[in-house]
Amino acid sequence: MMLALGMFVFSLHTLAHQQLQRQTEWRHATNARIGAHPGSQFLGRGEDEITLPGTLLPELAGSLVSLDEIRGMANTGKSWALVEGTGRVYGLYVITSISETRTLFFQDGTARRIEFSLSLKRVDEGRVDLMGATVSATSNILRALV
Repeated sequence: MMLALGMFVFSLHTLAHQQLQRQTEWRHATNARIGAHPGSQFLGRGEDEITLPGTLLPELAGSLVSLDEIRGMANTGKSWALVEGTGRVYGLYVITSISETRTLFFQDGTARRIEFSLSLKRVDEGRVDLMGATVSATSNILRALV
């Protein structure tokens, strides 16, 4: 197991990402001042986004159904606990977009290669301690899988 988003487990059998790209922002407001540099005030955390690009090769690794499962999760609009295979908890994330590019087709139109990118956005305001039972249950299930 590489990563889990809610009950969806990223692995070679389902959907394996090749990278985990994370961008975190912090907000600072500035105000112009006469005869001095602009004043700056820290406003708190900004957006925290994760992008998971990867390649799905249905003949060798992964399942076409996995992208449909992720789309189904996104359709609910719910947030999901994101937990790394090491046990590291990232927080609660919503799925904001999925893109896929299908290439190398069989005669019936089935793709041999599907490049995908999954975008996630953190929604728990950095309060991992408030996730309680969701994280505990997910962590226990993930430990059982490893």
